[in-house]
Amino acid sequence: MSKIEIWHAFSCRKFIFSYWRSLNHSLIHRLEESLMAFLTCKKSKKDKLTKVFNMILHKGLLTHNPKASKAPVLVQLQAKEVDMLDKKGAIFAMRDKSHFTDTGVKGVIITTKETVLEQVDRFTHFTPNVYRHYQYADSKRRYIKGFEEQNLQQINAFVIDIDTKEYTVQDIFMACLDDSVGLPTIIVETDRGYQVYFLLTAPFFLTNKTGFRSLKVAKRIADNLKRSLKSVGADIYCNDFGFFRMPNSENMVWFDESAVYSPNYLIDWSIRRNDDNDRPLFVVPTPSAKKASIMDTEWFQALIHAVDIKGKKGQIGRNNTLFTLALACLQEGWSKDRTMDFLDEFNYRLNCPLSGSSLKKILESAYSGKYHGPAKEYVEELLAIYVPHRTFDVQLGGKGWYKFKKAREDRERSHYNEREEDLIAWITAEKSVSEPFIWRTQKEVCEAVKIASSTLNELLKTSKKIIKTTTGKGRNAKTGWTTVELYIQYIIWLKQDLGTRFAEFLRPIVQEQMALLEPTAGYTTLAKYVEKLLQEQHLTEQLNMSEILMNTG
Repeated sequence: MSKIEIWHAFSCRKFIFSYWRSLNHSLIHRLEESLMAFLTCKKSKKDKLTKVFNMILHKGLLTHNPKASKAPVLVQLQAKEVDMLDKKGAIFAMRDKSHFTDTGVKGVIITTKETVLEQVDRFTHFTPNVYRHYQYADSKRRYIKGFEEQNLQQINAFVIDIDTKEYTVQDIFMACLDDSVGLPTIIVETDRGYQVYFLLTAPFFLTNKTGFRSLKVAKRIADNLKRSLKSVGADIYCNDFGFFRMPNSENMVWFDESAVYSPNYLIDWSIRRNDDNDRPLFVVPTPSAKKASIMDTEWFQALIHAVDIKGKKGQIGRNNTLFTLALACLQEGWSKDRTMDFLDEFNYRLNCPLSGSSLKKILESAYSGKYHGPAKEYVEELLAIYVPHRTFDVQLGGKGWYKFKKAREDRERSHYNEREEDLIAWITAEKSVSEPFIWRTQKEVCEAVKIASSTLNELLKTSKKIIKTTTGKGRNAKTGWTTVELYIQYIIWLKQDLGTRFAEFLRPIVQEQMALLEPTAGYTTLAKYVEKLLQEQHLTEQLNMSEILMNTG
């Protein structure tokens, strides 16, 4: 081999070695970047979960494990000093839904936030509310006990179970804004549906010194929250303060740390909701001088406050009582839904209530079309048994009763409604969540939906769901289309994207867009929703916990 050949071979080897080393450096660099991204993502998820559980649990648990904490000693000591200021309790958790067994509940007792965060991915269900007493039911420490309502130390959260996926997360948002207290704090996706968390800025503390008055108040709030989301499949019979899905980095589809509610705010909302629904048990309506209503009669008021109704062989009882009350509601002109809410609340107060399925059968029978109102002889027999010391006569009402408007689903849809729904369906299919409008000429819209221009113009004058905007003039003019629901979805998307900067940046954006909107019938509806969303950002400033403690015990 010549010197030139040797030098050429050596140069090639040198080049190959250098090239291989550069490749390795590049690979190592990419691996480092991937690792850093993974660690950053992991830290971000951990920080988010830490914030979530701090908001849920408040100061109800110890911060660190006293015996096996992984936190630095100084941090432990500082946390211990803070922990000593408040009474601590425990929560219960399970690793699988199947651990609800006939012989008891298999689970663990958790007394520290550190344990919650370390094992969050190992648990499926937990009690977000804290209990004062807790223990295992067997020597092997497999079964737990102590999660009864009377053992609650503090209520941190109201959780609504939606056991269906017939409705979307956006449907839940709209229902929360329209019929409930406001935006939820957390939405957790389950196998069959969703669980909606409304977190508190400070807990309801429970004590037997006042007969657990706070629990009674909280249960009414929980009941009103469930009923407010009935339109999206909320389970109104779900346990108010039991086990729920534990939030984790995989199942949380919504988290808004600003959407938290003071106990005082929830109490005021619940009272208003009672009044709006004319619920005559906790808040009894006063008799009206203008209308002779069955609800104002002495026998009706006496019967609905009787709680020891059961019946036995040869004696009428709960079924007859509930059927009589249902017929009274029918004659009064109440809708089936309103009557069902009323019967459910009355049944709940009974010492021995009927099942939900029995209640539904009674309602269907009363509203079958075979009856017009309660029979006097049945009313008198019920009163003789369950209100034995009455001094009044049975009056079945008089003239002047009013009829409530039929339920929407019972009214025949008009041609206008069908056209409106067609247009909404088309806009929904075309629009992106991250954009406020779709831009199409009126001619393009008419051709796509197969609607006459005159019909569309009439629709825009009357529809409270469709929104239109126009920018520019002449040939440069552009027409934007959306709906109230889709625009709210866009604001919610903005809120998630902007995070803590939401309030600062959203108001000028929305105000600028709102100024361009045409004054269609839907404009007022949209303005109401937008104002609600903007107010949600400031809910945390409404807390006055000292006042709550005085009111609730």
